[in-house]
Amino acid sequence: MQKFFTPRSIAVIGVSSNPDKVGHVIYSHVLKKFKSYAVNNKRKKILGKKTYLSVLDIKDNIDLGIIAVPAKFVLETVEQCGKKRIKHLIIVTSGFKEIGNERLEHELHKILDKYKIKCIGPNCLGSFDAHSGLDTLFLPTKKLTRPKPGSISFISQSGAVGSTILDKISYEHVGFAKFISYGNAVNLDETDYLEFLGKDKQTKVICIYLEGIKDGRKFLNVARKIKKPIILIKAGRSETGQKATMSHTGSLAGSYVVHKGAFKQGNVIMVESIRDMFNVARLFDKLPAVKNKNVQVITNGGGFGIITADALESHGINLAKLSSITKTNLKEKLSELVTISNPIDLVGDVTNERYALAVNACMKDKNVGVLAIVVLTQTPLIDKKIVNVIKKHKGKKPIIILSLGGEQTKKVAREFEKSGFPVFEYPEDAASALQKYLEFYF
Repeated sequence: MQKFFTPRSIAVIGVSSNPDKVGHVIYSHVLKKFKSYAVNNKRKKILGKKTYLSVLDIKDNIDLGIIAVPAKFVLETVEQCGKKRIKHLIIVTSGFKEIGNERLEHELHKILDKYKIKCIGPNCLGSFDAHSGLDTLFLPTKKLTRPKPGSISFISQSGAVGSTILDKISYEHVGFAKFISYGNAVNLDETDYLEFLGKDKQTKVICIYLEGIKDGRKFLNVARKIKKPIILIKAGRSETGQKATMSHTGSLAGSYVVHKGAFKQGNVIMVESIRDMFNVARLFDKLPAVKNKNVQVITNGGGFGIITADALESHGINLAKLSSITKTNLKEKLSELVTISNPIDLVGDVTNERYALAVNACMKDKNVGVLAIVVLTQTPLIDKKIVNVIKKHKGKKPIIILSLGGEQTKKVAREFEKSGFPVFEYPEDAASALQKYLEFYF
């Protein structure tokens, strides 16, 4: 499985001279960092490199083959790859069981078995590794920004869902490890990828988008053994959605209620939306392991702080009770207008220094396990230096930032994100993600 991410050599079969075609885009990506060969039966050179009429004409050994030819040529191409002793293939081509062409996919499966080839696809985007630089995605970088190296990996039956998450993660300065878009899963399925990522040292958090599942018992048995967070969104909850999965990847969606109960037994964190998946994943990515589930809210806006506390409690999250020592110390140092409870309301004339006092005190208080810090940049004395005030405590206890506003707010929020803090605009989103994060540990 590792050769899908760190191959020594790659052959792209079906490389067009047209820069907008799938094969050309893939070849232009892999050519940058890997020993790569282009197979094209019409052109002698593409991107300044020699092309080959067939993969059999390439003298070197090939670790990974990427097939981007029309469906009617796939079987012949896979047969040639088998004779070339290529043991890992990515088939991006569509036109198989997702359109009802069961026979073609069955024949593909037979050839793969014959040559003992592991295959991602068909009807997929393929694989991406932010650490090694492998990029088999046929989406141009000008349209989809690739994320920086990190620790979140994503298994996606849908290329579209996966690509949007990659783009969003890149924009939000969240690091990524590996991405697998596997489409029809002809001989490798979600459980194979889950098992691989469970052992992958670069992967800290595993996200999964599923439409159907081939072997639920096998999947759950593997999931139970993995100690990393597994965050899953299951498509096909509605009758319409279940029908759509058949025409997308040819998968049987199955009962959503049954899946939901089973996943819970398998210690899988199930989410209801792509937004939830992203929010929960970045908590596990950016925050340290939590040792105390009590959350302290610190705010510079009373109403926003109350809404945050309400959202947390409505999601079953415990609000911290400050120790008497903490309360006494803060009363001595802060303005009498400040409310020292939960939330701690630092009021509208708050300064960066006042935030520092409150955060320092909560860091020392054993009753506080997590800090939810509201930073409303509309108040006059708050500026970008607030990031450095809170950054001093990074890694000591989990800290999330809540900040809602326009252009100036977004500038400060970006600085928080670059410094490794998850930022939320809305308390409800923060509470929903935090609930799942805390449930993993407690």
